[in-house]
Amino acid sequence: MQYEKSYQIMHMEKPVATVSLAGKAEIINEKFMPYDLYLEEDYSDNDIDIRINNLNNFYHWCASRVLSLDRKYAKEILNSIGAVQAVTDRDRAEIALSYHCVSLTDVFWVKKGREHISFSQINLYDNTLGNAFVEISLRGRQMTVTNQELAAPDLSTKGCFPKAWIRDDKGFRLLKDGGEDAVRRELLASEICQCFDVPQVRYQETEFEGEKVTESSLITSKEYSMVSKFAFDVYACNHDLDTVSICKKIDPVTYYGMNILDYLTGNTDRHPENWGFLIDNRTNTYISLYPVMDFNQCFQAYNDLEGANCLTVLPERMSQRQAALEAVRQIGLRQIREMDMGKFRGMEKEAEMFRKRLLELKR
Repeated sequence: MQYEKSYQIMHMEKPVATVSLAGKAEIINEKFMPYDLYLEEDYSDNDIDIRINNLNNFYHWCASRVLSLDRKYAKEILNSIGAVQAVTDRDRAEIALSYHCVSLTDVFWVKKGREHISFSQINLYDNTLGNAFVEISLRGRQMTVTNQELAAPDLSTKGCFPKAWIRDDKGFRLLKDGGEDAVRRELLASEICQCFDVPQVRYQETEFEGEKVTESSLITSKEYSMVSKFAFDVYACNHDLDTVSICKKIDPVTYYGMNILDYLTGNTDRHPENWGFLIDNRTNTYISLYPVMDFNQCFQAYNDLEGANCLTVLPERMSQRQAALEAVRQIGLRQIREMDMGKFRGMEKEAEMFRKRLLELKR
């Protein structure tokens, strides 16, 4: 393969695959391939369909490492790094490729053919991030960012609420805005969740420019990565596996605990990119689910005991109440302390529904 006309997909310092601009793929280390990237080697050397699929899959994977364009302030962020208003996978892939597709969710990245650059030079865990990009992400301000590495961590953060990673002497912290109501919902839901012995990301209140935002810590590192359920489904489909069955087998406490917490907090936003697997980077194998996170759309569908449809049991259909009751049967309620009901101040209806739902599970 002509490496000067190709991209090389890397796992830290390890090459795992190469894709030429003509769509020809070479799998170098299949064990360390990204879970959500499927490439096929063209042994006939002229199978157009295989090559087109390889290019489409590659560009889609790169594009998935850029923020969604419905994200608030997305256009401002793209303008600030001199990028186009990307719509297609190819356009979005070019943005991610401009900073080597680095991310704070895993240790994969991309380099051109024989480009002389290493993971140690560009990875976001070791190399300095500038706080300049925080203002763009949280407030939508225009500014010129000359170092494209500054943009990378924010562009690879999923979700529709304004957010940004910052790094200080305490390590990485994620700041999330979205308005006073969203911030309060996330803080209150996190208080509820901390009353239960389930692995979870904890959210605290902090300020940015005098306004309240939530703050949480980074759970990934050079040792551990995240793979969303959505991404893992690609791997499962290509290996004849059932994702939900694997969740129940390797980490029943987090899986069932997630359904309990989502029911108690009325979280209707547990879509397939909002939960998933923790990966051991030494072997690129899944070892557990990652801690339950993202609670800023809680207390929705919170007017009755049944709740919304549970999204984590699909394709099976089950309400959040049914899923939570099943979870309690499997792992118990796992409550470790009582909730301070004073935290519900000004949200009396939500407080009453929380009491009813908790009592339903205790029965």
